[in-house]
Amino acid sequence: MSMTCEQLLGYLSDYIDHELDEELAADAHEHMATCQNCRVVLDTTQQTIFLFREQGRRVIPAGRRERLFSRLHDAFQRRNLISG
Repeated sequence: MSMTCEQLLGYLSDYIDHELDEELAADAHEHMATCQNCRVVLDTTQQTIFLFREQGRRVIPAGRRERLFSRLHDAFQRRNLISG
């Protein structure tokens, strides 16, 4: 039986985590070999996971962070003066 797009989406997380049994993994792989839309969904999901994981590894240098907070503070002060 051929896997549908809806079924693949239901298994996507397990597929990405390599937690499907061999038969389901083969069915999912076979489906993606012929379905561009599901390949795009898989690629986008994997890229999103990668970017989310990388986000925690980035550090803003102290000087840049201080300038950013200073600019934000100034912007809020101006906003409060205008609306207050």
